[in-house]
Amino acid sequence: MSLALDDTTPTPNQAEAARLFTICNACRYCEGLCAVFPAMERHRVFEPGTVDHLANLCHNCGACYYDCQYAPPHPFQVNVPANLTAVRHESYARHVWPGPVRGLFARNGLWITLLAAFSVAGFIGGFVAWHDPTVLFGVHVGEGAFYRLMPHNGMVALFGGVFLFALLAMGLSVRAFWLATGAQERIGAGAFWQAMQDALRLRYLDGGGAGCMNESDTPDDRRRLYHHLTFYGFLLCFASTSLGTVYHYGFGWQAPYAWSSPVVILGTLGGIGLLTGPVGLAIAKLRRDPALRSDAAADMDMAFLVMLFLTSLTGLLLLVLRATPAMGPLLAIHLGVVFALFVALPYSKFVHGLYRFAALVRHAAENRAAG
Repeated sequence: MSLALDDTTPTPNQAEAARLFTICNACRYCEGLCAVFPAMERHRVFEPGTVDHLANLCHNCGACYYDCQYAPPHPFQVNVPANLTAVRHESYARHVWPGPVRGLFARNGLWITLLAAFSVAGFIGGFVAWHDPTVLFGVHVGEGAFYRLMPHNGMVALFGGVFLFALLAMGLSVRAFWLATGAQERIGAGAFWQAMQDALRLRYLDGGGAGCMNESDTPDDRRRLYHHLTFYGFLLCFASTSLGTVYHYGFGWQAPYAWSSPVVILGTLGGIGLLTGPVGLAIAKLRRDPALRSDAAADMDMAFLVMLFLTSLTGLLLLVLRATPAMGPLLAIHLGVVFALFVALPYSKFVHGLYRFAALVRHAAENRAAG
């Protein structure tokens, strides 16, 4: 991966994007397909920061590739989706915090796999070292059963610290992206609200209304559905964890909770979303027209989907088998996977949602300023 780290010298992919945008600005056939083309028309010169903004505004629906009269095999070789995917992938590493770890994006799948393996092994080994092995494989039921294997305060200290670091790293990364793209320092509440609506319903993942292109030029809404299942599944799991925190500290009720508990219901629904959504997205990526893909981003995309799937799978298995001897090993495996997920968040595909939301906020603000 060749990166220009001073935000002024374009990388080869940014330079290619600027060439494509110049052609698209002259044509303007695709301006009704998504937010990228109207935003592009506000510029005549495409600096690296502007290119990064437009790349993250792109939702990769693929419609512009099939609609373009200059797409390969035309000599102009216009392929906006593949190029902007590569630029987006570069932008995550370019603005990452702390800067020295940007190399993690180059072989994302490998290091996340190793991190997950070592984390799981570490938790299993820690459980065995902390307790007699018979405790690990024993049957623990009733309130506080999980904490007989790992103290609650230990869980909070370990996972709370890692999660706070992830929030800090992602916040500073998005701030660097925001400043590098030349966005306004102050944005009105109206622009944030508009961006929130666009993000929550994936407004620009519909190819101008017909849907995404995937295996061919026949549009459908499957990718949009899988994205929704993944995103809202994640939110439901987060809500479940947050409610469990309120139960524990506010009422003194300790996990595991009954099947009828809102904590369990929210977590189960979220877990189902995080099983089906990532599987659907992974299959769609594998079947997608190779012309719409960027090999540079494929490794990172699949690694993150696998981590989400494993987090959900181990959590649901733990829920079902929590009153059996399998509870101890499953708890260790689940905590190891979740720990790896938290550590990987700032250096995984998760950041694409944050960058895209920032791009949507800027786009909404520019639309309002233009009247």
